[in-house]
Amino acid sequence: MTAGTMAPAVAPAALAVFDEAMRSAGAGRPSTLTIIDDRGTDHHVDAAAWCRSHLPGDRRLLARCAGPTLDVGCGPGRLTRALNRLGHPALGIDVSAAAVRLARARGATALRRDVFGPLPGHGRWRHLLLADGNIGIGGEPAALLSRCRELLSRDGLLHVELAPPGTRSWSGYTRIRQGGRAPSAPFRWAQLAAGDLAEVAGASALQISATWTEANRWFATLTRA
Repeated sequence: MTAGTMAPAVAPAALAVFDEAMRSAGAGRPSTLTIIDDRGTDHHVDAAAWCRSHLPGDRRLLARCAGPTLDVGCGPGRLTRALNRLGHPALGIDVSAAAVRLARARGATALRRDVFGPLPGHGRWRHLLLADGNIGIGGEPAALLSRCRELLSRDGLLHVELAPPGTRSWSGYTRIRQGGRAPSAPFRWAQLAAGDLAEVAGASALQISATWTEANRWFATLTRA
């Protein structure tokens, strides 16, 4: 490096940005995450809301999970803990160490795991949850749904939260940032609108058995085709 020049800033890893957002939220501080989609458009997410005990729209989603449930991308464990309190065996998984620590601190059963890696209960889960935008994990909704199908029991149910009808479905490289900080390095993510679910589900050998809305949130339950 010659005199008078500066090395370019290195973008933080996406997981490091998410971990920091979880630590801020867990400490009770405001924590806004911004997802920068494949077109460069900002989408703001209140990460602190995930640390609440309940969000509007959770009620009917939880009511559908009357058996062993795997909460994929559990974050700080809001839904996992709620199911445990209802007397249902539930396990949360997340790749974020900070999120898993928060989930365990509130009494949820949680492991730091990648949904595409080895998991307990493979092929035996009665219910799987993909809530709070986690349909985007991996940036390939069809691949994620196929993986969830493998994890379910033969008569298992997959409950997914979706973007509203009319919203643009997209998949590709995105970045996240917390507050006004620098954005992360690119990583793959996706968004799936309710109106586009049937085609993606079909490609994953799944079918839609029910759809519902609550508190301006959109959900569907999928079964094996």
